[in-house]
Amino acid sequence: MASYLLAIDQGTTSSRAILFDRQGRSVASAQREFPQHFPHDGWIEHDPKDIWETVLTTCREVLAETGVSPEEIAGVGITNQRETTLLWDRVTGEPLHNAIVWQDRRTDEACCQLREAGHLEDVQARTGLLIDPYFSATKLAWLLDEVPDARARSERGELAFGTVDTFLIWRLTDGRVHATDATNASRTALFNIHEQRWDKELLALFDIPASLLPEVKDSSDDFGLVDGRWLGGELPIAGVAGDQQAALVGQACFSPGMGKSTYGTGCFMIVNTGETAETSRNRLLTTVAYRLNGKPTYAMEGSIFVAGATVQWLRDGLQLFADAAETEALACQTRSGHSVYLVPAFTGLGAPHWDPKARGAIFGLTRDTGIAEIVAAGLQAVCYQTRDLQVCMDDDMSASPGILRVDGGMVANNWVMQFLADMLGVQVDRPTVLETTALGAAYLAGLRLGWYRDLDEIAELWRCERRFTPQMEEVERERLYAGWKEAVERVRTQ
Repeated sequence: MASYLLAIDQGTTSSRAILFDRQGRSVASAQREFPQHFPHDGWIEHDPKDIWETVLTTCREVLAETGVSPEEIAGVGITNQRETTLLWDRVTGEPLHNAIVWQDRRTDEACCQLREAGHLEDVQARTGLLIDPYFSATKLAWLLDEVPDARARSERGELAFGTVDTFLIWRLTDGRVHATDATNASRTALFNIHEQRWDKELLALFDIPASLLPEVKDSSDDFGLVDGRWLGGELPIAGVAGDQQAALVGQACFSPGMGKSTYGTGCFMIVNTGETAETSRNRLLTTVAYRLNGKPTYAMEGSIFVAGATVQWLRDGLQLFADAAETEALACQTRSGHSVYLVPAFTGLGAPHWDPKARGAIFGLTRDTGIAEIVAAGLQAVCYQTRDLQVCMDDDMSASPGILRVDGGMVANNWVMQFLADMLGVQVDRPTVLETTALGAAYLAGLRLGWYRDLDEIAELWRCERRFTPQMEEVERERLYAGWKEAVERVRTQ
């Protein structure tokens, strides 16, 4: 009898494979980083071969490490970096270009033209999104226009488009399945989240041939079989969700008003809004949280482009430390209330500013500023940005979360989590299983495969490892946050 679920977590800077048991406990994992490519200022690309090879390698490593056979695995769940856009040949499976990453800003001018032409309100009404380079539609249009012969070939039905989940499903099934799930589709700016279909008017607006598009399935569904040559046996792919929605599932935020914030390369705060697709007054996003049995559950989301990537930049760019684990000790050396602010607008600012031309800066440097203060400022920036989202959600929703569940690599840092609780003024809960993104994909697969009866059974598996409660005085909280807002205004261009 199968004892495990295999989760593939394909992220922005690395790919991971994790084996989970029925209780949602991680049994074994493997992770491989891959290169980032920056061909021009504001452009970010991935080599699709790196994505595929690191996914395949980590899956094989987990099986080899544990000695688990394919017969012992019930199925596969996939979660992925969202919005990242790929275009490939339907016959050979070969990509026509590097993947254009979600952080990429090359289509800013095209987005400006669409906004100036008055399309913003209609796009938001249909998709829940804004017109921004972040989303897939303008990235795909760029590929069709800039890659030689791509548009002509797409109109002849020779090419396929997909976000990373779709690309992996295609490769894993050896080209037999071209599909995505509703959460990933909802991030393309081509999908009508109310009617749950690709939108003909949007396809016309962005000049995208419908023949390129994958079939949209539930988040817990039949996505085909992993071809036996990849992992030694056929395995059903039964759960798929974009990384942030998968984390919402992994955190068991199944009731309206429950929210989570994930701190990976970027930071993403999502609050479940149930059957209601609420529209933000503060430039937050309305998105599909998950879709089960054809019925969508919606969420409101704030997206921060740079979170853990700040730590990576401090490590690799400035070389201030050798390992991210050192940041907690460095931050603990700083005096309370230091005045250094780091605004990590390396690829512009996300919600609620949506300023693609903003660039990063450090403010408040003095003669006694050292490595510890700059590192602390980088960590605090993540918490300040989360506060930006919280302020918007407080205004948009009747009840924003009084408790925030957190996950992602940065939440292992106790100093950051305490500062987050202090800055938000709410309780912050860190779960026992930090790999909630991969766990959510596994849970979705388990639902399809009959491992779990329903979402309530999954919710019973959630456990809190540590709770952080606010300790900072209100006056100090507001003083620090006012300094952050001033720093942000100084880097903004709009």
